[in-house]
Amino acid sequence: MVTKPVVAIVGRPNVGKSTLFNRIVGSRTAIVESEPGITRDRLYQDAEWSGRVFTLVDTGGLDFQESGEISLGVRRQAELAVGQADAVLFVVDARAGLNPGDHEVSSMIRSSNKPCILVANKVENFESPAHIYDFYRLGLGDPVPISAAEGLNTGDLLDELIELLPPVTEESNDPDVIKIAVIGRPNVGKSSLVNIILGEERVIVSDIPGTTRDAIDTPFDLDGKHYVIIDTAGMRRRGKIGQKAEKYSVIRALRAVDRSDVVLVMLDALEGVTEQDQRIAGYAHESGKASIVVVNKWDLVEKDGRTMDRYTERIRQELGFMQYVPLIFTSALTGKRVSKVLELVDFVAEQHTLRISTADLNILIKEAALRNPPPADKARRLKILYATQGGVKPPRFILFVNDPELMHFSYLRYLENQIRAAYGFEGTPVRFTLRKRRGIND
Repeated sequence: MVTKPVVAIVGRPNVGKSTLFNRIVGSRTAIVESEPGITRDRLYQDAEWSGRVFTLVDTGGLDFQESGEISLGVRRQAELAVGQADAVLFVVDARAGLNPGDHEVSSMIRSSNKPCILVANKVENFESPAHIYDFYRLGLGDPVPISAAEGLNTGDLLDELIELLPPVTEESNDPDVIKIAVIGRPNVGKSSLVNIILGEERVIVSDIPGTTRDAIDTPFDLDGKHYVIIDTAGMRRRGKIGQKAEKYSVIRALRAVDRSDVVLVMLDALEGVTEQDQRIAGYAHESGKASIVVVNKWDLVEKDGRTMDRYTERIRQELGFMQYVPLIFTSALTGKRVSKVLELVDFVAEQHTLRISTADLNILIKEAALRNPPPADKARRLKILYATQGGVKPPRFILFVNDPELMHFSYLRYLENQIRAAYGFEGTPVRFTLRKRRGIND
């Protein structure tokens, strides 16, 4: 179980932060599947360079001259991002030159004591970089000249960045212990849920500080089973500023998800699914974690005979990429249905490690192909020659085919649905790898 380092990109508005973000994540080796239905309004993404994987976080433009509520919120969230990051990329505009706002950003970074690279973006002439010398006055070392739009010198920048990243921490994966991450927006009831789960019926082993700054790992036993609950309930809104801009508090959830086996995605029944809920849930999905959606504050909802059905339908629609995830409606305040949460944790953890024999899998795939023939392009039709399960956590299936390019994502979704209908895999994403079978010419 690997915890990825976090890198925050900060700077004034319009210096090219998002362009650099897109350049770095766009040039990475594909780590997660590109799957329809996952929200694309991303402030974070995994990236890879020279074998090092890290999570890159984009932040809003910092304008210290503005005193409006939104500007104050962006500033606060950028400070949070820097405080929780392992390294910082401070982007300045080489074309516009040194700006008074750059000094204020640099002061914020220096006070954080975080490793930082000063990135001079929009450089047009790399032969004569004299125009970036003024940036030495920021006291952050040598500026690295780049053009994010053109992709020039970004490789050298990434070489320097990975030298600053801490070593990858890989925790021992005890198969007898289920690690549960409780994630969600501020004030959805994470602390209350954790407190009930760790109630008087539980045997609390100890309180151990987690490997992140913002989570506490608490091991406990119940009915002879061993768990560790990772509480990220340290996220708190700070008045209206927090309500306007909570975006970067998601970093805490990312770290907790990386270290977990099962993720409890907590929603507020009164507020429904927000964009940040989609981001957090999307990260759990892409990370291949078993997940449960916990709809809290159910006691505050006015109900009729179809209220739960309507809520379920709406949540399924908003989290369309996680149709496989079970939902449970709880009240952490009254304790209603909270006792069922650990039962679901045990269930989805088991589904996360479920294996299908190769013989049974090939029978299933063959029958599925007979019912709904694979796609074709002109005169060539996809042939699935052989299938096997390549791993668990999450379940991974390898399909040997005549031509991987003939596969359409909708047909993979069809195969996934057939596998789920036969074997369940509830609460866990399913992954497919396509390989061309050698020696097949058609």
